[in-house]
Amino acid sequence: MFITKKHISRRAVLKGAGVAIALPLLDSMVPAQTPLAKTAAAPKPRFTAIFVPHGMAPGWWIPEGGGPGEPKSAAGAAHYEYPFIMKSLEPFHDKTVILSGLWSKSAEPPPGVTGADHWVAAAFLCANKPKKTTGADIYDGTTIDQLIAQKIGQDTLLPSLQFGLEDPGANSSNCGEGYSCAYTNSISWTSPTQPLPMELNPQVIFEKLFGDGSNEGERKLRREQDRSILDSVTQSLTRFKKDLPANDREKLDEYADDIRELERRLDIAKKASGTVSTEGVTVPAGVPESFDEHVKLHFDLQHLAFKADITRVSSVLFARDLTARRYPESGSNSGFHGASHHAENPERIADYSKINRYHVQCLSYFIDKLKKTPDGDGTLLDHSLVLYGTNMGDSNQHLHYDVPHILIGGANGQLKGGRHLHYDTKTITSGNLLLSVLDMYGIHQDSIGDSTGRLTGLV
Repeated sequence: MFITKKHISRRAVLKGAGVAIALPLLDSMVPAQTPLAKTAAAPKPRFTAIFVPHGMAPGWWIPEGGGPGEPKSAAGAAHYEYPFIMKSLEPFHDKTVILSGLWSKSAEPPPGVTGADHWVAAAFLCANKPKKTTGADIYDGTTIDQLIAQKIGQDTLLPSLQFGLEDPGANSSNCGEGYSCAYTNSISWTSPTQPLPMELNPQVIFEKLFGDGSNEGERKLRREQDRSILDSVTQSLTRFKKDLPANDREKLDEYADDIRELERRLDIAKKASGTVSTEGVTVPAGVPESFDEHVKLHFDLQHLAFKADITRVSSVLFARDLTARRYPESGSNSGFHGASHHAENPERIADYSKINRYHVQCLSYFIDKLKKTPDGDGTLLDHSLVLYGTNMGDSNQHLHYDVPHILIGGANGQLKGGRHLHYDTKTITSGNLLLSVLDMYGIHQDSIGDSTGRLTGLV
């Protein structure tokens, strides 16, 4: 800890045996009579990218009305009715922009080439067509999350975090159609030849956030003895809180409660056997069998990491291409990929929409936590941008146009929510969206991947 007569450093940490706990933003971290914007505690921008394969059910996700200008419903109101899949985002209307009509051109096979409609999730955040290879000579593009991390993440403990929700298993080379598994195992690339692993195990992420990296033996002993990381800093936490105002003590108590609750849930997950789950996938030891618990743990870890400014950038891979996973909480008993090939049958489309709706509800869980977390002169949601999307429209025929994308958050005042922006089919690529997102983080490039310019009407 570094304490001056005026304030506590934003970089203050509590240290114990194998533990380093970064702190949330406290009022005491803002020097008296100093504008927040001129202090180290000024709100920092955050960014999260979330990829889900297999598109969305046609007819179930696009709001009525809207366009590059201000959206209008049939009655001319600024507010529109959220469709079935997007319904859980309605409480966050003022921070939500639904984008329809975008073209994920980078996910399409080149002219004259068959196949290649799957296995290219890596294109999601770089809009660049991956090189068709099953060897070591993989090549795609640097993804925007890593460009943003280079810009805003270098003074945090972790420049970025990568979360995965499905084990790639033994797949390491050819995943199908002549493409390396690297292109579907990671959506985050630090360079065109270097994908980052998407971490499946929440316990590993937890140790990254709160372990000091100096003594694995002590951390292992603590886990074996079922001791909380907070046990290592109890005395220093008590001393630290002693001279704080009541509101800051309350914030620290809430933060400690969140950590203890996460540890409790991680302990339950630690007992996973590694058998095939009821959802049709193999669950490695330490990973929750339930997707619902798994995704919530990951989002809770991201929330704490943003809250304590441990990282400002994250990416999430909800599922791998062609997964047969089932989501019992969705109300559908169908496997994900199988359901996406609905054969234009209205009943099967409706069934598929339940899976899409459930995935968006998982997203809403994270958005709600960001909205409820104070951060400087606003909330974490005010100071974040979440990009959620896929690279297919109607997956029944592997169509890569009319692709769903959603932007949520205030982006530090740069994104105006409450809109549905519709673009004409096969005119505006997803690369234009990525280029516009980079602009919001002060990263100005002439192009990225298949972009043809900025996204009109976004800002």
